[in-house]
Amino acid sequence: MKFFIDTANIEEIREINSWGVLSGVTTNPTLISKNGGVFEDVIKEISEIVHGDISAEVISTDLSGMLKEARELAKISNNIVIKIPMIEEGLKAVSILSKEGIRTNVTLVFSVSQALLAANAGATYVSPFMGRLDDIGKSGINLVEDIAFIFKQYGYNTQIIAASIRHINHVEDVAKTGADIATIPYKIFKEMIKHKLTDSGLKRFLEDFKNVKTKEK
Repeated sequence: MKFFIDTANIEEIREINSWGVLSGVTTNPTLISKNGGVFEDVIKEISEIVHGDISAEVISTDLSGMLKEARELAKISNNIVIKIPMIEEGLKAVSILSKEGIRTNVTLVFSVSQALLAANAGATYVSPFMGRLDDIGKSGINLVEDIAFIFKQYGYNTQIIAASIRHINHVEDVAKTGADIATIPYKIFKEMIKHKLTDSGLKRFLEDFKNVKTKEK
Protein backbone atom coordinates (compact mmCIF):
# COMPACT_ATOMS: atom_id res chain seq x y z
CA MET A 1 0.00 0.00 0.00
CA LYS A 2 1.26 3.45 -0.94
CA PHE A 3 1.26 6.54 1.27
CA PHE A 4 0.17 10.01 0.19
CA ILE A 5 0.22 13.00 2.53
CA ASP A 6 -2.98 15.01 2.91
CA THR A 7 -1.81 18.59 3.29
CA ALA A 8 -0.88 21.76 1.44
CA ASN A 9 1.79 22.74 3.96
CA ILE A 10 5.10 22.85 2.09
CA GLU A 11 7.28 22.26 5.15
CA GLU A 12 5.22 19.25 6.21
CA ILE A 13 5.52 17.81 2.72
CA ARG A 14 9.28 18.37 2.63
CA GLU A 15 9.75 16.69 6.01
CA ILE A 16 7.72 13.55 5.33
CA ASN A 17 9.10 13.30 1.80
CA SER A 18 12.60 13.24 3.29
CA TRP A 19 11.70 9.96 5.00
CA GLY A 20 11.48 8.29 1.58
CA VAL A 21 7.94 7.00 2.14
CA LEU A 22 5.76 9.33 0.06
CA SER A 23 4.21 8.35 -3.26
CA GLY A 24 2.00 11.40 -3.66
CA VAL A 25 0.06 14.31 -2.15
CA THR A 26 -3.63 15.16 -1.86
CA THR A 27 -4.85 18.71 -1.36
CA ASN A 28 -8.23 20.43 -1.23
CA PRO A 29 -9.51 24.01 -1.00
CA THR A 30 -9.69 23.83 2.81
CA LEU A 31 -6.05 22.76 3.12
CA ILE A 32 -4.92 25.39 0.63
CA SER A 33 -6.78 28.16 2.46
CA LYS A 34 -5.22 27.17 5.80
CA ASN A 35 -1.71 27.57 4.48
CA GLY A 36 -2.14 30.59 2.22
CA GLY A 37 -0.32 31.32 -1.01
CA VAL A 38 -1.48 31.48 -4.61
CA PHE A 39 -3.26 28.24 -5.44
CA GLU A 40 -1.47 27.46 -8.70
CA ASP A 41 1.92 28.37 -7.22
CA VAL A 42 1.38 26.09 -4.24
CA ILE A 43 0.42 23.17 -6.49
CA LYS A 44 3.45 23.76 -8.70
CA GLU A 45 5.82 23.84 -5.72
CA ILE A 46 4.35 20.64 -4.31
CA SER A 47 4.71 18.91 -7.68
CA GLU A 48 8.39 19.83 -7.71
CA ILE A 49 9.00 18.35 -4.25
CA VAL A 50 7.13 15.05 -4.62
CA HIS A 51 7.44 13.27 -7.94
CA GLY A 52 4.39 11.08 -7.42
CA ASP A 53 0.79 12.06 -8.15
CA ILE A 54 -0.44 15.39 -6.78
CA SER A 55 -4.20 15.81 -6.49
CA ALA A 56 -5.43 19.37 -7.16
CA GLU A 57 -9.14 20.04 -6.79
CA VAL A 58 -11.44 22.02 -9.05
CA ILE A 59 -13.86 24.42 -7.37
CA SER A 60 -16.45 24.69 -10.13
CA THR A 61 -19.60 22.59 -9.90
CA ASP A 62 -20.66 22.97 -13.54
CA LEU A 63 -19.20 20.93 -16.38
CA SER A 64 -17.66 23.74 -18.40
CA GLY A 65 -16.05 25.24 -15.32
CA MET A 66 -14.62 21.92 -14.19
CA LEU A 67 -13.17 21.19 -17.62
CA LYS A 68 -11.59 24.61 -17.91
CA GLU A 69 -9.99 24.39 -14.45
CA ALA A 70 -8.88 20.78 -14.98
CA ARG A 71 -7.15 21.52 -18.26
CA GLU A 72 -5.31 24.49 -16.77
CA LEU A 73 -4.22 22.55 -13.68
CA ALA A 74 -3.03 19.64 -15.81
CA LYS A 75 -0.62 22.01 -17.56
CA ILE A 76 1.24 22.74 -14.31
CA SER A 77 3.01 19.37 -14.23
CA ASN A 78 2.78 15.85 -15.62
CA ASN A 79 2.12 14.49 -12.13
CA ILE A 80 -1.04 16.51 -11.51
CA VAL A 81 -4.25 14.55 -10.93
CA ILE A 82 -7.54 16.47 -10.99
CA LYS A 83 -9.82 16.05 -8.00
CA ILE A 84 -13.46 16.07 -9.06
CA PRO A 85 -16.44 15.99 -6.68
CA MET A 86 -18.81 13.03 -6.83
CA ILE A 87 -21.73 14.82 -8.51
CA GLU A 88 -23.47 14.42 -11.87
CA GLU A 89 -21.47 17.15 -13.56
CA GLY A 90 -18.36 15.65 -12.01
CA LEU A 91 -18.98 12.27 -13.63
CA LYS A 92 -19.43 13.96 -17.00
CA ALA A 93 -16.13 15.79 -16.49
CA VAL A 94 -14.30 12.60 -15.49
CA SER A 95 -15.53 10.83 -18.61
CA ILE A 96 -14.37 13.63 -20.90
CA LEU A 97 -11.05 14.20 -19.15
CA SER A 98 -10.17 10.50 -19.12
CA LYS A 99 -10.58 10.43 -22.91
CA GLU A 100 -8.18 13.40 -23.10
CA GLY A 101 -5.58 11.55 -21.04
CA ILE A 102 -6.08 13.74 -17.97
CA ARG A 103 -6.11 11.66 -14.80
CA THR A 104 -8.77 12.20 -12.15
CA ASN A 105 -9.46 11.52 -8.49
CA VAL A 106 -13.17 11.42 -7.64
CA THR A 107 -13.50 12.80 -4.14
CA LEU A 108 -16.22 12.85 -1.47
CA VAL A 109 -17.15 9.21 -2.09
CA PHE A 110 -19.36 7.75 0.62
CA SER A 111 -20.93 4.66 -0.96
CA VAL A 112 -20.09 1.67 -3.14
CA SER A 113 -22.53 2.93 -5.75
CA GLN A 114 -20.66 6.22 -6.05
CA ALA A 115 -17.34 4.39 -6.37
CA LEU A 116 -18.73 2.17 -9.12
CA LEU A 117 -20.05 5.15 -11.07
CA ALA A 118 -16.69 6.90 -10.80
CA ALA A 119 -14.81 3.82 -11.96
CA ASN A 120 -17.10 3.33 -14.93
CA ALA A 121 -16.70 7.00 -15.87
CA GLY A 122 -12.94 6.42 -16.12
CA ALA A 123 -11.63 7.76 -12.81
CA THR A 124 -7.98 7.04 -12.06
CA TYR A 125 -8.68 7.15 -8.33
CA VAL A 126 -11.69 7.15 -6.01
CA SER A 127 -11.43 8.61 -2.52
CA PRO A 128 -13.81 7.14 0.08
CA PHE A 129 -13.88 9.39 3.16
CA MET A 130 -13.57 7.06 6.14
CA GLY A 131 -13.51 9.50 9.04
CA ARG A 132 -16.57 11.43 7.94
CA LEU A 133 -18.57 8.20 7.72
CA ASP A 134 -17.41 7.19 11.19
CA ASP A 135 -18.58 10.61 12.41
CA ILE A 136 -22.18 9.79 11.49
CA GLY A 137 -22.10 6.29 12.95
CA LYS A 138 -21.33 4.43 9.72
CA SER A 139 -18.29 2.22 9.14
CA GLY A 140 -15.69 3.88 6.95
CA ILE A 141 -13.48 0.81 6.91
CA ASN A 142 -16.35 -1.40 5.73
CA LEU A 143 -16.88 0.93 2.79
CA VAL A 144 -13.23 0.73 1.75
CA GLU A 145 -13.29 -3.05 2.14
CA ASP A 146 -16.42 -3.39 0.00
CA ILE A 147 -15.06 -1.16 -2.77
CA ALA A 148 -11.76 -3.08 -2.80
CA PHE A 149 -13.58 -6.41 -3.03
CA ILE A 150 -15.81 -5.31 -5.91
CA PHE A 151 -13.03 -3.58 -7.87
CA LYS A 152 -10.93 -6.73 -7.64
CA GLN A 153 -13.84 -8.98 -8.58
CA TYR A 154 -14.58 -7.03 -11.76
CA GLY A 155 -11.04 -6.04 -12.66
CA TYR A 156 -11.41 -2.27 -12.39
CA ASN A 157 -8.17 -0.34 -12.88
CA THR A 158 -9.40 2.53 -10.70
CA GLN A 159 -7.31 2.75 -7.53
CA ILE A 160 -8.69 3.38 -4.05
CA ILE A 161 -7.33 6.25 -1.96
CA ALA A 162 -8.54 5.82 1.62
CA ALA A 163 -9.13 9.41 2.76
CA SER A 164 -10.29 11.31 5.85
CA ILE A 165 -7.97 9.20 7.99
CA ARG A 166 -8.23 10.19 11.65
CA HIS A 167 -5.88 7.84 13.52
CA ILE A 168 -3.25 5.10 13.18
CA ASN A 169 -5.84 2.32 13.36
CA HIS A 170 -7.42 3.69 10.20
CA VAL A 171 -4.08 3.33 8.39
CA GLU A 172 -3.54 -0.22 9.60
CA ASP A 173 -7.13 -1.23 8.87
CA VAL A 174 -7.12 0.03 5.27
CA ALA A 175 -3.87 -1.83 4.65
CA LYS A 176 -5.73 -5.02 5.55
CA THR A 177 -8.64 -4.25 3.22
CA GLY A 178 -6.60 -4.00 0.05
CA ALA A 179 -6.81 -0.25 -0.47
CA ASP A 180 -4.15 0.93 -2.93
CA ILE A 181 -3.29 4.14 -1.08
CA ALA A 182 -3.84 5.83 2.26
CA THR A 183 -3.67 9.62 2.24
CA ILE A 184 -2.52 10.57 5.71
CA PRO A 185 -2.36 13.87 7.63
CA TYR A 186 1.05 15.05 8.81
CA LYS A 187 0.12 14.50 12.47
CA ILE A 188 -0.68 10.83 11.86
CA PHE A 189 2.62 10.27 10.03
CA LYS A 190 4.42 11.60 13.12
CA GLU A 191 2.43 9.26 15.36
CA MET A 192 3.08 6.24 13.12
CA ILE A 193 6.84 6.44 13.57
CA LYS A 194 6.64 6.46 17.36
CA HIS A 195 6.36 3.59 19.85
CA LYS A 196 7.28 3.71 23.51
CA LEU A 197 9.14 0.39 23.29
CA THR A 198 11.23 1.73 20.41
CA ASP A 199 12.16 4.75 22.51
CA SER A 200 12.95 2.76 25.63
CA GLY A 201 14.86 0.13 23.63
CA LEU A 202 17.00 2.73 21.90
CA LYS A 203 17.72 4.46 25.20
CA ARG A 204 18.85 1.13 26.69
CA PHE A 205 21.08 0.31 23.69
CA LEU A 206 22.78 3.70 23.85
CA GLU A 207 23.36 3.42 27.60
CA ASP A 208 24.79 -0.09 27.25
CA PHE A 209 27.06 0.95 24.40
CA LYS A 210 28.88 3.31 26.75
CA ASN A 211 30.42 0.21 28.31
CA VAL A 212 31.53 -1.27 24.98
CA LYS A 213 35.18 -0.95 24.01
CA THR A 214 35.88 0.42 20.52
CA LYS A 215 39.02 0.92 18.49
CA GLU A 216 40.61 4.29 18.95
CA LYS A 217 40.63 6.48 15.83
